Parts: sequence; structure tokens; C-alpha cells
Amino acid sequence: TTSEVNNKKYSKILVTGGAGFIGSFLVDGLIAGGYLVRILENLEEQVHKGKKPEYLNKKAEFIKGDVRDYSVFEKAIKGIDAVFHLASAVGVGQSNYQIKKYVDANIGGMGNLLDLLVNTKHQVKKIVTISSMTGYGEGNYSCKECGIVRPPLRQEGQLKKKDWNLYCPNCNKIVQPILTDEQALDFPNSIYGLSKKVQQDMSLLVGKIYNIPVAVLRGFNIYGPRQSLSNPYTGVTAIFISRLKNDQPLIVYEDGLQTRDFVSVHDVARAFVLALEKDSANFQMFNIGSGKGTTILEVAEILSKLLGKTGLIQVNQDFRKNDIRHCFADNTNAKKLLGWEPQVSLEQGFKELIEWSENEKAEDMFSKAQKELKQKGLT
Repeated sequence: TTSEVNNKKYSKILVTGGAGFIGSFLVDGLIAGGYLVRILENLEEQVHKGKKPEYLNKKAEFIKGDVRDYSVFEKAIKGIDAVFHLASAVGVGQSNYQIKKYVDANIGGMGNLLDLLVNTKHQVKKIVTISSMTGYGEGNYSCKECGIVRPPLRQEGQLKKKDWNLYCPNCNKIVQPILTDEQALDFPNSIYGLSKKVQQDMSLLVGKIYNIPVAVLRGFNIYGPRQSLSNPYTGVTAIFISRLKNDQPLIVYEDGLQTRDFVSVHDVARAFVLALEKDSANFQMFNIGSGKGTTILEVAEILSKLLGKTGLIQVNQDFRKNDIRHCFADNTNAKKLLGWEPQVSLEQGFKELIEWSENEKAEDMFSKAQKELKQKGLT
């Protein structure tokens, strides 16, 4: 309502990438909270096939445009109090050969926003943006001899021997994964991960120089409804569901025991709203994950069981260059400063995802993507 909006510190909000998987849930949450919302969205062919998705909230103002277009971005921030900058090219493997696209969209898009805030008239009072766990590379590990260590990415020679372990960079003993906090140094394993790191660093740097509050949420493996089932560069859960719906085998790399931290899109959208509303989020970076590592094999087994498809899991002992082995989130900062903790369990979240996927078209593009990665020497 108007009275609700009038009482808010930030009343009119811009969400870039607001028709996307995470952005659309954020838009729903903001509108439910009484905010006026404008979306800037390019309806990327790989994700949206150039069309507005049916789930898009009708109460939001919609501008079709690209964050790479300075003049369009300038129009989009007119009259806006706070910006959620979510628009990004997303995909780890693809980013390592579509380099210009990822740099232009992710670093260029953020560059346009910050340049506009510094050099044009506006009323923007806060930015909230999303970074990625891919910026960390490998997570934190514990060595019995040396304590907490950060091993580098495994070399191709080691992976060819089917040795999937991580070793201490000091004493060379096998190390065990532990929670990764925001103080961990960044060792991105892809152009995508590097571009997200640059985005986060640019926004915090410029925000501090010009005293524009910035909050950065570092997403781990976000899953849930509305994630494109026909985009082979999206999250592993969506890729596996797409394969199962097409009765195709689930290709599990290495031995399947590599772990990822899966967090529901509902929990992530809630964290974004808290980051806007709480001043304690200003100039901070937050890990947003479940705080638990789940093996890729376990994910394949759970989804196969929920979809009633058996015998389709192939652990192929193959590998992708620069893949990390383990990384899961220490959420202490988000708990302390945002009052945020994940609420959706993996079981609940996967059940919801499967129910939603029943009526969704899933074009299996995985083989095409796999072929591209092989042609570029990345698998």
C-alpha cells in the first residue's frame, strides 16, 4: 500500500535481472513487502527464449533492456531509491570460452551502474548485489599438521590419474574440507567466478569512496523452481531434472563424492530483502548457503528417487578442468548481522522443485554443452 511505501527508507526499487530465477522471487518478496518495483531485464535467449516468463509479477513495472546499454540503465535508475543488481551472464564452463560476453555483461554491467551513480543525478541510496562462491575456488580445508589451508586447484596430471584428493600446500598431506568464511582469499576457477569477484570488489570500493551503502550476498549452489530446465549451463539440479525427464543418463564427474552447498532460492530471496532493510548489512559481504556439503552423487540419487527413474546414474570417472572438489558456506556473518539462517531443508526444497518441474518443458541440451566443452579442451 502507499502508506506502507511512505514509511520505508527505500520505497522504489530497481531489480536488474528481475525476470530471472532468483530475481523473480526477490521481486515477489519485495512486492509482498509493500515496495514499488521496477525490473530491468534483457530476456536472455539461452534462459528465456526472448519471452517474458508467465510467473513474472504483474505488479512490477517492466523495462526490456540490457545492463550493457548505458542509456537504458540510466533511464531505469530514474526515481529509484535502491538497486538490486542481479543481471549477469551465468555459467562456469561456458564463461571460459565465451569470455567477452561474460566480461561485458558482468563487469561491464556493474561498471555502467557505478559510473551512473558517480556521474549522473539520481536518488539511489543503496545497492545490493550478488556474488558467487565460484570466486573462492576451492574452499577451506583442515590439515592435521598445518591447520586451516587453501589448496590450489588440482592439476590436470593429477586428475588424469583419477586422484581426486586435495593436498596440503605446505606438507603435502591429504586434507579434509571445512566451512569457508568470507575472509577466505579468492582463487576463482573460471571467468564467471572472476567476473563475480570483480563485481563485488568494484561495488564495495566505489560504495565506500562515495558513501553509497553496498551489501554483497555471495550465493552458493542456489536451486529451486523457475530455474531454466533447458539451459545446460545452469545449476546441476536443473540439469539432472532435465536429463531425467528426457530419460537420459545423469553424467556424474569424478567419483561423485565432490560436494556442493545447496541453498533454496526462497532462503536467498529472503536474505536479499534483509540486506536491503538492515543498515548492519552496509559495506558487508555475506555467504548465503546451507552450511552443509552434499555430494553430487547424493543429489543424483535423491532426484532419481523423487522422479521415480532408476538406473540412469553414470559415475564416469571423467573430469572437467578447473572443477573444485569441495566448498560449503560458513553463514556466521549472515546470522549475526542479518538475522538470517536457511529454513528450507534439501528434502523440502527438492520435493518442491520436482513438483514444479512436472509441468515444465525440459529440452535436454546437456550433450550439446558437453560437446562444446570438449571441443574447447575443457573436459
